Amino acid sequence: MTDVRLTVRIRGRVQGVGFRWWTQAVALDIGVAGWASNLPDGSVEVVAEGPEELSQKLLDLLDGPPKQGRPGHVRGISARWSVAEGNQDGFVAR
Repeated sequence: MTDVRLTVRIRGRVQGVGFRWWTQAVALDIGVAGWASNLPDGSVEVVAEGPEELSQKLLDLLDGPPKQGRPGHVRGISARWSVAEGNQDGFVAR
């Protein structure tokens, strides 16, 4: 199974509501590595590396209807797939 790198920008009411911490918990449960970070424009960036099917599962949870207690309100996302860099260990909320 080949690892991939998923970079997602999430727009909406996603800062100050626990969104990064929820993402960290979900990512650790799924088994992908990376981080979630607030951006100056009010969006959140998520970078995750791991098997494609697990990364897709994370993307589905970030983009789908509110579930599993996802905080805030996601108005839209943009996602980019690339080759994993392999330098991620664990998942952190920055």
